[in-house]
Amino acid sequence: MRLAAIAAAWSLGAVAWAGPASDRVLWLQPLGPALEAADVDAVEQALTAIYALPVRRLPPEPLPKAAYYFPRKRYRAERLLDFLAPRLPADGWRILGLTGVDISTTKDRYPDWGVMGLANLDGPAGVISRFRCAKGAADAAHARTRLAKVAVHEIGHALGLEHCPARGCLMEDAAGKVATTDREVDLCAACRGRLRALGRSIPQAPRLPWARP
Repeated sequence: MRLAAIAAAWSLGAVAWAGPASDRVLWLQPLGPALEAADVDAVEQALTAIYALPVRRLPPEPLPKAAYYFPRKRYRAERLLDFLAPRLPADGWRILGLTGVDISTTKDRYPDWGVMGLANLDGPAGVISRFRCAKGAADAAHARTRLAKVAVHEIGHALGLEHCPARGCLMEDAAGKVATTDREVDLCAACRGRLRALGRSIPQAPRLPWARP
């Protein structure tokens, strides 16, 4: 999650990476007004390239009314997770919700803090939003790349990675600044080493869907 206060929520080192491929399927669940197909394509491409995960898509679902936060006119991310979790298919390992609306959660003394993504500690679901990825973006392609990087970051937590202090690592904490994603490129050597220590094999030199500096 791109939120330091609850980074531990994605530290799921106990989640097994072994097993048949059908147990490792990552399902994408579009939520609400349709994202551009290119946005969903970018997320799938990034996750496949960096983690070599089998990624599949579910048909779009409307945003649940119960998740709407009227005081700020946006959606509470934790309620979206409650909505997503029971929709994980039987062959699924995780379900990642994709939306274009603003999402938020509670952080420290802030009762309603806008985020790019959120996930439960022991649950099967995560959610990411394009809304903040578009803040200050040069164009749609720029926002799309940010969204794809957020997806990689969140799934990195699901694989057992915590926030990384290395500048430019995809696991770097955004610290509330969307522009942090612009300098992120790939998983650093230390994060790759942690994944190897957990018995999780990922491509060592992935064909990144964005340019290296």
